[in-house]
Amino acid sequence: MQINRLFEIIYLLLDKKTVTSKELAERFEVSTRTIFRDIETLSAAGIPVYMSKGRGGGISLLPEFVLNKAMITDEEKEEIMASLKAMSAVNQGKTDTALGKLSSLFGDSDTDWIEIDFSSWANGETEIETFNILKAAILGKRVIAFSYNSAKGQTTRRKAEPLKLCFKSGAWYVYGYCLSQADFRFFKLRRIQELQVKDETFQRPSPKQIFSQETRFQETFVQLKLKISSAMAFRVYDEFDSYQQLADGSFIAEIKYPRGPWLYHYITTFGSHCEILEPADVRASMKQELEKMLKKYE
Repeated sequence: MQINRLFEIIYLLLDKKTVTSKELAERFEVSTRTIFRDIETLSAAGIPVYMSKGRGGGISLLPEFVLNKAMITDEEKEEIMASLKAMSAVNQGKTDTALGKLSSLFGDSDTDWIEIDFSSWANGETEIETFNILKAAILGKRVIAFSYNSAKGQTTRRKAEPLKLCFKSGAWYVYGYCLSQADFRFFKLRRIQELQVKDETFQRPSPKQIFSQETRFQETFVQLKLKISSAMAFRVYDEFDSYQQLADGSFIAEIKYPRGPWLYHYITTFGSHCEILEPADVRASMKQELEKMLKKYE
């Protein structure tokens, strides 16, 4: 409690310049004697705090003081502020207070070089609302229930112990123990509907790291070799690490992608600008899928 109070006192002094011991005592609901002890503690720790008597007097910091110079490097300050900005992107401004406090404490910390928004262009508010509900459930260790639309087009009712929110490949997921399937699962936030937080609690600990695990998505991956026209050059640069450009401007690109219906959906997003070269079985399956689609228009 004292450490939090000391931090808050420093912030108030940086923000208001001068504060009386009575004001601090009333704010923290302690005696003025306790405040005097806190000031002594800060002074002993090397914080340049002083007290002045008379009209307009009180407790102040030396004007040139900013917290830090020996404790935190400039690079570390920038990393802390950038991380808080990233968190504010999914917390709807709930970290603004912390950003304001640390900006005051660190002095002039320029983080205008970074702006982050993890929400999608469409229906972003719904995803943020789901994110915040799940965050509260994870921190409170509360069981959740929801309807889930799988990639196979099936809608099932699930019950799970939410353990961690994850961002991967442009999408948010909640990782947890699915009580319905008695196994760990990833659930894409945009496929979650009718989300409810139950009174039921759990004690299962959250894993330290998920994406380093070998069986993280429990999917079979296939190495695709694609020919992509020059009209889709921007997507090649955005989505592929391995590619070469041909003389006509088109690209031969390779990517590892999970097998399943989502593979065909991914290829069709290129329209007529993409051709599967390898493997042969995926090329044949794609041809069959396109023939089925064509029959819809006959």
